[in-house]
Amino acid sequence: MNAKTHETAVVVIPPEACWEPIQAIRRQHDRHLERWMPHITLVYPFRLRSEFDAVAPQLRMACAVVEPFEVCLAEFREFRHGRDSYTVWLAPQPPAALVRLQAALQSAVPDCDDTARYAAGFNPHLSVGQVRGRDFLTRLKSELAERWSPLTFTVNEVCLIWRSPPPDDVFRVDRAVPLGDL
Repeated sequence: MNAKTHETAVVVIPPEACWEPIQAIRRQHDRHLERWMPHITLVYPFRLRSEFDAVAPQLRMACAVVEPFEVCLAEFREFRHGRDSYTVWLAPQPPAALVRLQAALQSAVPDCDDTARYAAGFNPHLSVGQVRGRDFLTRLKSELAERWSPLTFTVNEVCLIWRSPPPDDVFRVDRAVPLGDL
């Protein structure tokens, strides 16, 4: 089995034209703002960066059979962690195309199945922050929903990203793999 690391991932990155409303929320609520760009995680942890060239052909084949598709970020949801801690996220709609894309990628690297190991399987999401306390969560989601204008964009590629160990541990794009490119 090949080595996996938390220093790499395969993600969908919204076009930069969509970033500002997402980043405005993340600047106030996301402790991971500096490390991660806005993204939807598909495979994480992933292979060592030194293996990207070797695994790229399998990922290209997996992505070639998935046509580009649109997603809309319109609704805020949450994951509960422990007793009183939550991650707030935008739910990409419809989720089915992202679920299919993640399954195709996972079939190319079956040992990298961490994002699908949950009881409900893979759940596509774009994290925007972390909060403590149910009351604060309820207020925050209500405020965000009130001000939010849905964002729609086309997913036409996945990105292989990497980071160095601290202190320079900001994720960077190594390469993009197009969808539907037979």
